[in-house]
Amino acid sequence: MAGYECSTQRRRDGRRLDLSASTGHAQWADSDYAQLAGLGIRCARDGLRWHLIETSPGQYDWSSFLPMLRAARGRGVQVIWDLCHYGYPDDVDIWRPGFVDRFARFAGAAARLMKEEGEDVPFYSPINEMSFWSWAGGEVGYFNPAAHGRGLELKHQLVRASIAAIEAVRDVVPAARFVQCDPLINVVSGSRRAEDQEAAERYRLAQFEAWDMLAGRQWPGLGGDEKYLDILGANFYPHNQWVFNGGMIPRGSAEYRPLAGMLKELHQRYQRPVLLSETGCEDEERVPWFKYVVDQVLLAIDRGVPMEGVCWYPFLDYPGWDDGRYCPTGLFGYPDGEGKRAAFHPLHLQVQALQQRLMAHAQRDIRPEPAGVADEK
Repeated sequence: MAGYECSTQRRRDGRRLDLSASTGHAQWADSDYAQLAGLGIRCARDGLRWHLIETSPGQYDWSSFLPMLRAARGRGVQVIWDLCHYGYPDDVDIWRPGFVDRFARFAGAAARLMKEEGEDVPFYSPINEMSFWSWAGGEVGYFNPAAHGRGLELKHQLVRASIAAIEAVRDVVPAARFVQCDPLINVVSGSRRAEDQEAAERYRLAQFEAWDMLAGRQWPGLGGDEKYLDILGANFYPHNQWVFNGGMIPRGSAEYRPLAGMLKELHQRYQRPVLLSETGCEDEERVPWFKYVVDQVLLAIDRGVPMEGVCWYPFLDYPGWDDGRYCPTGLFGYPDGEGKRAAFHPLHLQVQALQQRLMAHAQRDIRPEPAGVADEK
């Protein structure tokens, strides 16, 4: 899958980010989707920009979204649409109950529009990375709402809003599917002290809080229920493993936990299909990381995990959130004046080769039927 970076948060300095615009994807969506054909890719993650669509309560301007929706349909690309990727309209107070109601109305309006456009089974990610957002926006003030010490409170709000959005969408399109994306992490203790090990394990288990809340397993007063878990989106990067109150655990070290085991744990906990909804690396590390992730996902499949796909994210090079620096993470670079993008050929070749590998992996699991069975079908 191709993952198009679509973050729209306000930084702590007040500047609004719009990665769909700054990568050129908003302008060149049709060209970007067309490039996927040569890679055998027919699925992507992308996003609506709520702050552009609803500039005043209940008034929706879909001009920033419709060209992208129609381009994806025209190119035969199935998209999982993020309804909220960290950003929201400036007049919304995220801490008030009105945030939940307003987001639900927006989600329902988006579902009606897409139904009118012929999307009978749309896929949505209601709120991207509720766990990360609650930490970044509610605990350490990294971006909006730029609060400190209110992470759990923000997580509760995001869970309420996600549940309300799911209900609003299902009222319009009962067959809609949902991907709940959150980071998959591993945290270990840097000491042998029992209290340190317990603290590290509590932090590691916190990765499941948002999913547990959606399912009603924690804080049932939020309205959670198992019906709100559909496809589990696991976001996993090289920096997703670290020592508690310490540094990152490098891949290859004894403390580094294999991705396949983490995916297996996630599936066993919830018994839902799993999508590796974000993974990627920067510069020359892209190819080694891609190979590692593919090996681990195929191993997870062999161990019985129903993996729905792997989404390389971001699929396009992008300007960094904090300083605008050039981040070479994608299969394709910045666009020229006609929307053409140069490919990062080493990774491009790996993705093309993966198609053959997946076919061989699937064929390996096909068992011949006993004589006469095929004739009876």
